Amino acid sequence: MSSLTLPGVKGARHALARRPGPNATKPLQVAGRRDYARVSKHVHMKITGFETLLANAGLRNYLFVRLRTDTGLTGVGEATLEWQEKTVETLLHEWVEERVLGRDPFEIEALVGEMVRDQYQGGSTVMTAISGVEIALWDLVGKACGQPVYNLLGGRCRETIPAYANGWYGGARTPAEYAERARAAVARGYRALKFDPFGIAWKDLSAAEHREAVDRVAAVREAVGPRVELMIEFHGRLSAGSAVEAIRVLEPYRPAWCEEPVAPECLDLLAEVKRSVRAPIAAGERLYTLADFHRLIALRAADVVQMDPAHCGGLLAAKKISAMAAVQDLRIAPHCSIGPVALAACLHLGASTPNFLIQEAFSEFDIPWRKSLVSGWNPLRAGEFVLPTGPGLGLELDEAAVRAHPYVRNPFPSLWDRGWLEGFTQSGWGD
Repeated sequence: MSSLTLPGVKGARHALARRPGPNATKPLQVAGRRDYARVSKHVHMKITGFETLLANAGLRNYLFVRLRTDTGLTGVGEATLEWQEKTVETLLHEWVEERVLGRDPFEIEALVGEMVRDQYQGGSTVMTAISGVEIALWDLVGKACGQPVYNLLGGRCRETIPAYANGWYGGARTPAEYAERARAAVARGYRALKFDPFGIAWKDLSAAEHREAVDRVAAVREAVGPRVELMIEFHGRLSAGSAVEAIRVLEPYRPAWCEEPVAPECLDLLAEVKRSVRAPIAAGERLYTLADFHRLIALRAADVVQMDPAHCGGLLAAKKISAMAAVQDLRIAPHCSIGPVALAACLHLGASTPNFLIQEAFSEFDIPWRKSLVSGWNPLRAGEFVLPTGPGLGLELDEAAVRAHPYVRNPFPSLWDRGWLEGFTQSGWGD
């Protein structure tokens, strides 16, 4: 990868200059001799260390990636994938590691492009492995430049990032229990809530399941009032006909969007559902390639595109998807149901992307030890995220905390098993 050269500064690669906001880190003055020496130390660095760390997080195991360079810098990423963390970890060490060691972390486009090309088969497992490393590369580059990652992705578009709560309804079964938990989430400052009211339904709703879902949504709407946004999660449960019927019945409760109403690979059916209803449609968390997202966007099969940077190829791929969506006047709302490093990546994406809408927030309803796994900054404040100001992603792993919560085999039940309804709660996770 060729270096960008400034007049009078031979061979210096640098972060493009921009006027910092009040909370931004001080930009590097590359032309100054002292700062030039500091930057040039990291200009030609190579990746010399590659490690993975697993930490149980209740219903999930968080899989972190850490890269080390010959200059002493480290970069962290996340490659968590439900049920498949050990498989992803094996793939990282047996296939990804040898392609990363010895490389210049600034060469993100070339390195990731080569891995996407060479993996050949595609799918969630390999793309998650690639994505976790890509996020760690951005953390390294940000640290080398002394800048938060969002400054390297185009700069800050907003001061704070609105959040919607997810996970708040864990353990709720009756409409009254959903309503009680919704009021508690709003009391924390959230102005938007997402939830799945469909139990363990699959393809077609029975009359009882249909009634229960509507009653739950109605109870939540009554509990929180008209000004709180409600996102209805379908988890790809329904056939196209059942999805259309369910959405039409729920439209009087004014959902902000209906998410993944049909199976994620069925984009033609998703487009059919979208044309048949008035409520906005959101989708994309289980798509993994630029081609997948191009098809979703070209079909205009969703109003809100939900790429997951930890699965779709990383931050640079997510920026490309965002640009495709912007051309079609679509918004993005990055999916993130996993750990704190993946969330940090989403915040840098949201901060630097004009057509960003809102960010998913699990952290206050996750396992009690989530915050201890990383150090740096706690981004959530009364229902919105504040931006990190430190270089890179803005956080570091706490190895002692990670070791204190060792891997647990297959902790996440199927979403079509009643176990997920009973265990989807902090009290059910234990410690």
